[in-house]
Amino acid sequence: MEDDMQIAEKIREPAQINVVALKAYARVADAWGLNLKEAAALADMSETTWKRAKKPDFAGDLTRDQLLRLSAVIGIYKSLELYFSEPLARDWFTRPNTGPLFGGGRPIDTAIEGGLPQILAVRTYLDALRGGV
Repeated sequence: MEDDMQIAEKIREPAQINVVALKAYARVADAWGLNLKEAAALADMSETTWKRAKKPDFAGDLTRDQLLRLSAVIGIYKSLELYFSEPLARDWFTRPNTGPLFGGGRPIDTAIEGGLPQILAVRTYLDALRGGV
């Protein structure tokens, strides 16, 4: 019975999940020095919506795609922080990269262009690096 109670306490309302995800994503965007256009595009939002979403009283809904994007980007951030030291951990996503996924481009640009599948591919790539695969 106690386990069921702990599980129930961990389940959050969708609006609460959105608030937490947006707050964490905003911190990542700031840490990486993303401009308004980049942060909005990476989250698959208009610049106007991203401006509103950054505010604590944002009551809008996130699509499943947007929530998955935010989650994956936060995962990318965590992987970079674990794998690299400063300042590379903060600059990696916005620096040109000759890795197989990026072809000399910046990971952020390929993530924006490729959408959720590319964001997930970047996350998998970093997890593999971190895991020594």
